Amino acid sequence: MRHYIAIVHKEPESAFGISFPDLPNVYSAADAEDDLIHNAVEALRLWAEDEVLPSPTPVERLISRADVHAALTAGAFLIRVPLIEDDARVVRANVTFEAGTLRAIDEAAAKRGLTRSAFLASCARREIEATG
Repeated sequence: MRHYIAIVHKEPESAFGISFPDLPNVYSAADAEDDLIHNAVEALRLWAEDEVLPSPTPVERLISRADVHAALTAGAFLIRVPLIEDDARVVRANVTFEAGTLRAIDEAAAKRGLTRSAFLASCARREIEATG
């Protein structure tokens, strides 16, 4: 899994603006700070549908760039954004759960009309993307 660094800008009375130094045409925004990672992940995923993404630049090299340094000096901050690349291959995995947890997973999946596998994959993706 790759991680890209995003720059977050915030002007008074405006939303948070998100840009990616490695991907000059990828932008996003968020009204709330809690939505930054989610919206940045979504922007990356949409871009990756149609474009080949370059390898991420290490953060140490990014912060030495004049444009990134200037943004940070002006009050912007960096966030680390995970990208789980879509891959159509399906792979079987054997996992072990405590019986009560497995029942709860199955009940939650059924309420959402999902299979156990789809539910677990959805939960895992959401957790990975939420924590970066």
